Amino acid sequence: MANYALLSVSDKTGIVDFARSLVDYGYTIISSGGTHSVIAAEGIPVTKVSDYTGSPEILNGRVKTLHPKIHGGILAQRGNPVHDMDRNANEIGLIDIVAVNLYPFAETVAKPDVTLADAIENIDIGGPSMVRSAAKNYKDVAVMTNPHQYGIYMDSIKGNLSIKPETLREQFMVEAFRHTAEYDTTINRWMEDRVL
Repeated sequence: MANYALLSVSDKTGIVDFARSLVDYGYTIISSGGTHSVIAAEGIPVTKVSDYTGSPEILNGRVKTLHPKIHGGILAQRGNPVHDMDRNANEIGLIDIVAVNLYPFAETVAKPDVTLADAIENIDIGGPSMVRSAAKNYKDVAVMTNPHQYGIYMDSIKGNLSIKPETLREQFMVEAFRHTAEYDTTINRWMEDRVL
């Protein structure tokens, strides 16, 4: 099975160049929604999440990446025979790279006329789940939540930097947990002010 990189970002900065570099390096790109459209428009080979999982996006896009083929590919420990058996039985490829940044909740609620319904629809569910899965399995998976990380990681895996990919994966893991913690804190504070 191919090794995969999953790209699903609200901030599209640098994502096309990153996708192109990944394909040139031998990765198969999986993506969804607007990220898929942006990458495909540049003629870069990219597979829709729904085509990879065999499950359509449902509930107006609320559920698209919450699937065992996604999280199994991210969370599988390399070299674990039980994980390998489960993956093979369920045709789950390894997802080595996860680049995700989250729905712009802070920007949405900064608008003066924002409604509670608008805010609710801008709470990302699948994104934080993928970030946390990748961060948990950082020994095997690189998780990137900021465009500045893309080029650094590509240079590292190509051997163009003295810093090793495993060191970057650990650093990115810390940044990823910070990213989701700050995101949840922003949601919590806004909801407390708005609802309580």
